[in-house]
Amino acid sequence: MLALVSEPISSSPPVGVRPHSGEIMIRRISAGLIAATLSLGMVSLLASCSSLTSSSGKDKIFLDLSYSGNNWQDEGANLAMSIATSPEVTAEYDVRKVISGADVLKQISDIQSMIAVGAKLVVLYPISPTALGPVIQQGCDAGVVFVAYDGTVEAPCAWNLSYITGAKVDNPQEAFFGAQTAQALVDIMGGQGKIMMNRGVAGTSTDTVHYDTAKSVFDQYPGIDIVSEYYGNWDSSVSQQETSKALAAHPDVEGIWSQAGEDGVVKALEAVNKRIPVTGENSNYLREKLSEGWPGVSSGSPPAQGAVAVKIGLEILKNGRDSIPKNIEMPLPWVTTETAKVCPGSEFVDGCNFFADADDSFVTEIFQQDLLPESSYTAATTVDPVPALSALPPLGKFTQPESRRSYTRSACDDGWVAGEVDGGQTPPGLPGCVSQ
Repeated sequence: MLALVSEPISSSPPVGVRPHSGEIMIRRISAGLIAATLSLGMVSLLASCSSLTSSSGKDKIFLDLSYSGNNWQDEGANLAMSIATSPEVTAEYDVRKVISGADVLKQISDIQSMIAVGAKLVVLYPISPTALGPVIQQGCDAGVVFVAYDGTVEAPCAWNLSYITGAKVDNPQEAFFGAQTAQALVDIMGGQGKIMMNRGVAGTSTDTVHYDTAKSVFDQYPGIDIVSEYYGNWDSSVSQQETSKALAAHPDVEGIWSQAGEDGVVKALEAVNKRIPVTGENSNYLREKLSEGWPGVSSGSPPAQGAVAVKIGLEILKNGRDSIPKNIEMPLPWVTTETAKVCPGSEFVDGCNFFADADDSFVTEIFQQDLLPESSYTAATTVDPVPALSALPPLGKFTQPESRRSYTRSACDDGWVAGEVDGGQTPPGLPGCVSQ
């Protein structure tokens, strides 16, 4: 049976935390404080471990989350647990869920407790790409497999699964959410017009990557005039409020590029009876509007990553550490006005990609044809175990190119150096890694 250990720090993401980026604004943790956490007193460690122990005798798998209470996080956790609690998994493993909250020291402590009770696999939504490095290495030395999803970790022994540098399935050269949605907006507008940019949380690397790659496209078109930039904080309500303010100052705007919170952007436009192109992320509301003819594109971070990460971890446990590449990109979803299609029920069938009865802010990307065909709306909302798991396909086409490694590992691989990537990627000229 499934054992749940939930220790929430907050029911909603704190200011400065992306609802689906795995990143905290304050990323610097003193070395001394981390060292102190890694050398917890035995009494404290035993107290923490006591809640994680089991008498089943089975090997242990842990799903370690940051926070709960947000659609993206909840859907990702539900999908991950629906895979982890399938009959074939629970027959062999004792599966636990731990919510570490938004405190990186709490996540470090939780992971150390998992190591102490003999975890075989930890699938985690990392709070920090750097601060978790020592405890992850400690676990790797003890034989634990770590798979990070959406957010990434720099620890070389861990596996990363993330969309942040992901490319379209049908064209692996067209990478990066920011660049591709910017190009789509330019194309819809014919390379001319006034636009606004709804950014994420100021100072986060995810916002920076999205913004910089989008700007690299907009800057190529003299006819594109960016009249306003503002921060919607990846939040629907904030995005609606900030878009309304920007519209009051720029009523003649002709297009909006948006990160998460795009459903709020559309609602702000509707409030002033304005229908202009919008590119954004994966809210059910945007896709509903696209299906009604609203010009734009829906793309962004899929909650399905959590479930795919569990499948990757299970594959490693079954077939060894060399069976799966260390750096895997989640494909960049892509839904347009022409392809938006409502699903007749709770399954993705016949090319449908949003749900008639879902909340406006429901994040629709809960399915991936190659990596997660067993997903469903029911699994994303109820944690019902998947009856049977589908096998992962060969992951060669999902392996992150070395040229994009610095975005997720903060360094280039051996034989590669930092530079502008001009070949094999659209748009050319973005910072990355080039072969020596």
